[in-house]
Amino acid sequence: MPFGHDMVYSLATVVELINTATGDHDGLTDIDDLRTFVRSRRISGVGAVTVRDLTEVRTLRTDFHDIFTSSDRVSVVTRLNKLLGRTRITPRLTEHDGFSLHVHYFAPGASLAEHLAAECGVALAHVLAENEWERLRKCRAPDCDNVFVDESRNRSRVYCDSRTCGNRMHVAAYRARRRPESGQGKKRQALG
Repeated sequence: MPFGHDMVYSLATVVELINTATGDHDGLTDIDDLRTFVRSRRISGVGAVTVRDLTEVRTLRTDFHDIFTSSDRVSVVTRLNKLLGRTRITPRLTEHDGFSLHVHYFAPGASLAEHLAAECGVALAHVLAENEWERLRKCRAPDCDNVFVDESRNRSRVYCDSRTCGNRMHVAAYRARRRPESGQGKKRQALG
């Protein structure tokens, strides 16, 4: 995908935000969790984080999850347009924190949730405008709820992380192939 650093960074941010809620785990249970998320993603222009921010960001996380897991393009576009329609988008060029010149989309004074909705929503809109919406995926490992953006050339990535889910699934498939199947499996093992 030929996106600039800021778009790739916003896509990574939305993925990380969604993945704070996987299975029974919730990585945004309190304000400290939200502060940690803001620091780790180096989200600029954020003042004091409040309980209201936490509530709004958790709701936004659900909205983004619904976008990633929608089954068809029309649903993705409809959901994303609804999300973007709730934001005040004010594009402006900026340089900060060691990042080169890039575009910010959130309006000055925007809440944290509106900031994330604008920045991440615009990044997702670019993915859709490039007809790449199928790159928004849910991990195929049966015990994983994570989402990811498939940035592979041939759109072949199926696991959120090749070192964890991918490796685990490949090992399981290998063991299943090596498992003796009645007498035939024992003969193959004896010959091998």
